[in-house]
Amino acid sequence: MALMDFIKKQFIDILEWTEGDDGTLAWRYPMAGNEIQYGGSLTVRESQMAVFVNEGKVADVFGPGMYKLTTQTLPVLTYLKNWDKLFQSPFKSDVYFFSTRQQIDQRWGTTQPVTIRDKDFGAVRLRAFGNYAYRVADPKRFHTEISGTRERYTVADLDGQLRALMLQHISDAVASSGVPFLDLAANQVEFAQQLATVTAPAFEKIGLKLEGVTVQNVSLPEELQKVLDQKIGMGMVGGDMGKFMQYQTAQAIPKFAEGGGAGGGSGIAGDAMGLGAGVALGQVLAQNLQQGLQGGGAAAAPAAPAAIAPDQVMATIEKLADLKAKGILTDEEFAAKKAELLKKLV
Repeated sequence: MALMDFIKKQFIDILEWTEGDDGTLAWRYPMAGNEIQYGGSLTVRESQMAVFVNEGKVADVFGPGMYKLTTQTLPVLTYLKNWDKLFQSPFKSDVYFFSTRQQIDQRWGTTQPVTIRDKDFGAVRLRAFGNYAYRVADPKRFHTEISGTRERYTVADLDGQLRALMLQHISDAVASSGVPFLDLAANQVEFAQQLATVTAPAFEKIGLKLEGVTVQNVSLPEELQKVLDQKIGMGMVGGDMGKFMQYQTAQAIPKFAEGGGAGGGSGIAGDAMGLGAGVALGQVLAQNLQQGLQGGGAAAAPAAPAAIAPDQVMATIEKLADLKAKGILTDEEFAAKKAELLKKLV
């Protein structure tokens, strides 16, 4: 009985692997000094591949199916061992199984802002995060480049490297997409597609296939977010400067109340001047107050234009030029407002 147990221990008849839920990508069959029985069977299930390694060299790669291990099914191994057709002794090889199913919901994200180049704003800093999915596509390359002779190689072992590959190609993805930086948040699908395109070759170099990328969030720097908010505000009022000033005045009223009035230093006067209103604060407040008191009644008669000193006109034009440079005003809007202000100097 002891002799039979010894024989069973020495010769392996069936090679197979049932994948668990521990995220294993590569698993070495435990040989423990045993030898594979000539004519034994190899079972490779769907979503798996197997690699035979002999004397440090990859002998053959097997896809899904059941194989009888002979010199006919291992021709490369036959050449390495210099066997003839009549040689039918047990043989010693290392056998590695690889999971080829998709590894989904892998997370990527910027731990620190990434500096990218934008055609409108020059160098800007970007934060983004999302997820991606990949699979082992070339087990031979993955074995030689990544997993090697380890008994087990898992998704967690590879996570840091793949995350770094994703972040490394963010700048290339933004440049390839052609999407202006301010529009990235509204074009996340296109950004994700470009990120997948530019990153896929780096995955292929280590035997992986990048199956998909999603971008869940793109964060703009605070100063650019303010510019975007102002641009959205202009769009809400159709680019009309008068309505835009009413919109900005309404936004500034809570600050005026908190600051204790115009003398508070951070009140509505400072906000209005910072926006390059080009009109006196008292006039704007009076018009809005009058419209509020009238409610749904007839529109109030337009107030007489307030006198504006030459230095105020020039300061307003400079503010408008700054808004145009930031993309909030178009060239046509700037030119029209500039001409209107210059008339007041005559």
